[in-house]
Amino acid sequence: MQIGIPKETFAGEARVAGSPETVKKFIKLGVDVYVAENAGNSAYFSDLDYEAAGAKICNQEEAFQKELVLKVRTPQKGELNDLKSGTTLVGMLEPYNKEYLAEIAKRGITAFALESAPRTTRAQTLDVLSSQANIGGYKAVLVGVSEYPKLFPMLMTAAGSTKAAKVIILGAGVAGLQAIATAKRLGAVVEASDVRPSVKEQIESLGAKFIDVPLETEEERAAAEGEGGYAKAMPASWLKRQSERVAEKIAKADMVISTALIPGKKAPLLITNDMVQSMKPGSVIVDMAVEQGGNCEGSEIDTIKEFNGVKVIGFTNLPARVSSDSSALYSRNIYDFARLIISEEKTLIIPEDDDIVQATLVIKEGQLWKPNKNKNQA
Repeated sequence: MQIGIPKETFAGEARVAGSPETVKKFIKLGVDVYVAENAGNSAYFSDLDYEAAGAKICNQEEAFQKELVLKVRTPQKGELNDLKSGTTLVGMLEPYNKEYLAEIAKRGITAFALESAPRTTRAQTLDVLSSQANIGGYKAVLVGVSEYPKLFPMLMTAAGSTKAAKVIILGAGVAGLQAIATAKRLGAVVEASDVRPSVKEQIESLGAKFIDVPLETEEERAAAEGEGGYAKAMPASWLKRQSERVAEKIAKADMVISTALIPGKKAPLLITNDMVQSMKPGSVIVDMAVEQGGNCEGSEIDTIKEFNGVKVIGFTNLPARVSSDSSALYSRNIYDFARLIISEEKTLIIPEDDDIVQATLVIKEGQLWKPNKNKNQA
């Protein structure tokens, strides 16, 4: 059996789907690994590192021709013709983009979208969203700090003292919790908001204060429970109260980091133009949801906008800005998943009784596949 690891060609993508560490593990399993020339350069893994781990270096087209192809991003349009019928593709394949999945399916392949893995204990080691969101939350704080014109911690000097920065985190999922932890480590005073009351304890355990917006109706309580470990869209009644409460906090904040996402839907608007205008000049907003429509009104993809002295940062793909570690973690995720579909005989299988495999299966032998329901969508 042969595994191919192409070089990522999406603009700004510096990660790679296999590290020398995981290549060595695959070789130990008894499979051959082919890595496209310079595939790991942006993650600081050289071709020599891969060869030392046991991989063979090949060209980009050859990497796409293997039985199992490991990717970070979904194949770009120019790469689709490189996919061979019968290939199995694994990566972050944007499972909600059914139109593009249909284009990929025309190549007669089988594909697994790792974003669709269930939030279960068994699936934790292959949870790509969590591993990458952790890095994104960390980097969001550092990006914000780089544009903030003051010190983050309280600093006492012979010339006087500086005040600690006040930071608001919107959304306390994996990215938000890491942003809280990073901002606290840098000495900021942190408050955080989330639709789920259950995260209050996690927020406070990191030393931050929970911005509480009580749930007043059964509809609000049901939505706040979320689904499958993810947040759900909240009723307008609660969003109005949250907006008013958050607006008070934002007006006094030095930095706001928004992380709120709803799988498969447009990101909720949490920060209005009026809120931005209420902030002090020199304040910073980092909108981690900009690629899904944005939590902040006025944020733009991969741009820093300035409104009356307030900087709004809309950088996408923050994990790629920490390319070496994000690639190492992603590679471990994808290795743990691959173990589920590689049999002892070193052939590819699709176990019907494996909830992780079935949840991530989006294309089967050229047909769009509905996860957890063994029938075609076509």
